[in-house]
Amino acid sequence: MSWFNYIGLIIVVLIMIPNIIYGIKKPAPDNKNISKPIVILENIGRYSCMFFIVFNIPYSWFNFFLNNGLTIYIVVNSLLVVSYEVSFIIYWNKNGLAKALVLSIIPSLIFLFSGIMVLSIPLICASILFAICHIYISVKNT
Repeated sequence: MSWFNYIGLIIVVLIMIPNIIYGIKKPAPDNKNISKPIVILENIGRYSCMFFIVFNIPYSWFNFFLNNGLTIYIVVNSLLVVSYEVSFIIYWNKNGLAKALVLSIIPSLIFLFSGIMVLSIPLICASILFAICHIYISVKNT
């Protein structure tokens, strides 16, 4: 893998498709009960994750540390993306804590797993920030 991770781009596109459709069909939750700094930190984490999963900044990532790292990366991320898509279908017209947790934990795992697999320091840091804020906001909005 070089500076451009086309698999990461595919992952981002696939996890954004249901979000875009949902955003068009359903009203966005208001974050009235969430402090503004948390929302800002979540967005910083989100967009940083999307950037760093696609673009590997030189000297900040160390490639796969396992012999079959690329295969593991593709298989596990494929399973996570499929589970995210299926969860979106299952929870489409439902609300509640289960929906909030599932649909916030899976993308967090995708970014964190990807960062760990390629040893990308920026992606690991961004995914931790994103996970904490995204899960918190999702649960508070239920």
